[in-house]
Amino acid sequence: MLHRTALLAASLLHSAVLVRAQQITGLSDAELHGITERGRMLAEYDAAAWHASDVVMALKPGTKNLGRYIAKKTDAGWVVVFGQLNEPKDRFLIAYEAIPGKNPAEYHVEKLDQPKEDAAFFLFAAKAIEVALAVFQPEKRPYNVAALPASSNQIYVYIVPAPTVAGVYPYGGDTRFLMSADGGAIVENRRLHKFILEFKAPPKKAKQTLEGGFHVHVLSNVPEDTDVFYVLSRKPTVPEVVATDHFLYIISTNGTIKEEPWKRK
Repeated sequence: MLHRTALLAASLLHSAVLVRAQQITGLSDAELHGITERGRMLAEYDAAAWHASDVVMALKPGTKNLGRYIAKKTDAGWVVVFGQLNEPKDRFLIAYEAIPGKNPAEYHVEKLDQPKEDAAFFLFAAKAIEVALAVFQPEKRPYNVAALPASSNQIYVYIVPAPTVAGVYPYGGDTRFLMSADGGAIVENRRLHKFILEFKAPPKKAKQTLEGGFHVHVLSNVPEDTDVFYVLSRKPTVPEVVATDHFLYIISTNGTIKEEPWKRK
């Protein structure tokens, strides 16, 4: 026969398990909206950097002053600058500035014979990227980096695997850093996905039509910003279902997220 103390302990443990099970809840609408908005911003950043880089590379620039590109959303659209930190790291020296045209894919680039000094967002973003890359542990492959504003003037730095083959979209193996307002310190180091996977659309002549994608999260129980980015960036554009321990999150082709309960077996 169990001792009365053991019975009490077992009863309390059972009650704690029931309470914990009852407390399993999904994300609020505000939280889902936040993930959607960050994913959309990341997709816009990536597209702006891509189109602006194409224009800059067409000018056949020298590599002396082109250490990094950084994009910033303005009232006129996404401005992309190309440059590097100065030696004291208290200014970002802009060598090329790309201004959006009439559509998001059109950019006008100005080469600055005398580099423009920035001591605000571009400086802090460049420092944040440098600090994040110093601790990131990459695989032997190229990565893309993005810096986006966060709350309290902090900065998000995303490091995501870059495509290496046309039509093949890598996803996973990515990290998001939350950096201090001046870019000099890491506030949070969040690994978003563990492994790098690749998506390749079936050939156009295939009998079956691609309706969507599916993947399982092992590092978290929520959809990540880069899940939305992945849906918005790949072609063809199809929804993605993200499975966690207790929920399915369906990411639509416009980045919005719908939550459905389920239980992983």
